[in-house]
Amino acid sequence: MTDLAPAGTAPLSDDGRPGRAARAALRRAAPALLAYAGTRLLGLVVLAVWGAFADKSPHQLLSARWDSLWYTRIAEEGYGYTIHLPDGAVHSNLAFFPLLPGLERVISAIAPLDAADAGLLVSWVTSLFAAWGIFAIGDLLYGRRVGLILAVLWGVLPVGIVQSMAYSESLFTALAAWGVYAALTRRWLWAGLFAALAGLTRPVGAAVVAAVWVAAAAELLPAWRRRQAWRTGPPVSHHHPQRKRFAPPLRLLAGVVLAPLGWLGYVVWVAARTGSVTGYFDVQNGWGNGFDGGLAFAGFIGGLLIEPPFVGGLGLLLGVGALIWLAIRCVRQRQPWPLLAYGGAVLVLALAAKGYFGSKPRLLIPAFPLLLPIAVALARLRPARTALVLGSAGLASAVYGAFWLHGSGPP
Repeated sequence: MTDLAPAGTAPLSDDGRPGRAARAALRRAAPALLAYAGTRLLGLVVLAVWGAFADKSPHQLLSARWDSLWYTRIAEEGYGYTIHLPDGAVHSNLAFFPLLPGLERVISAIAPLDAADAGLLVSWVTSLFAAWGIFAIGDLLYGRRVGLILAVLWGVLPVGIVQSMAYSESLFTALAAWGVYAALTRRWLWAGLFAALAGLTRPVGAAVVAAVWVAAAAELLPAWRRRQAWRTGPPVSHHHPQRKRFAPPLRLLAGVVLAPLGWLGYVVWVAARTGSVTGYFDVQNGWGNGFDGGLAFAGFIGGLLIEPPFVGGLGLLLGVGALIWLAIRCVRQRQPWPLLAYGGAVLVLALAAKGYFGSKPRLLIPAFPLLLPIAVALARLRPARTALVLGSAGLASAVYGAFWLHGSGPP
């Protein structure tokens, strides 16, 4: 690894000057945030131009379709709405975790915004915090240039337009990035708090819990700690060890206990509401969702491969292969264990779940650790070439995002 000075530690700093430290960290992250905001602005401009020709409202596409309608209804009416479909499927709004609709409800109550627009506001603001957290992790591990590229890469994902929708992906990624960052830098209470909030946002919040628990295990197990060597901070002198090298056990244990409370609390609440220990998982089954180890997804790809024109199946096969290759590169890159645990969990939960397969690109949006090998490779190029690659990817993402939202879009 190179340039291990963790300049992004300021937002969670406990040096007695959190405001001053946060301003310094924000100044360091500013170029990355501006570049990321540019990718999102480009996506919105292209969507608006496309919408003008298609005679569709970009505002409606971003705030009042698909899952955003379910979040808005929860914000306005609470839980309890269920649809019974002719094919026997039962769609209950208990499938949606409560943090985003809760924020929509609060914001719409105190600001001149309806719940849908409050959802847009949450998404736009938290997407910037997500980009900041992603930058901070890249900066911590490889330096400022890699952090900037990593944040922009997250913004130019093919379905990056979702980051600007009234969906929970931006909120979750912000909480996840800062939760993983806190775990990497041993801010155990912050790590537990972010993990708990992530667990109130999406089912994949369990991946953030895994990152915190793996970080704590690596901190407590001497052999693992020596093997990992915790490459996420400045070297520790053998003669004058840094006081913050190891957190007090009480804070570590508190973070470990706090981390799963959001996810577990909502699952237990749904169990109590439905009168079944497996209530939440029954709700997911009603939507056709669940975890089957990837059998349904493999069958879906196989079905596309045995029927002409085969392009869809081949494309999906190549895409899954690329994701697995990136995951292997992350391991060979010797990323810290908490980051590997988080990224691996997001990847497995996305690929090994059954349900609507068109949503898998959206489910992979929080898997930003998979982009680190690409960011490191791009950082080795000349700045002009890196800018050309990222700019081209940003334009392609903007065009694809507009096409996607005017077509099938995210369910």
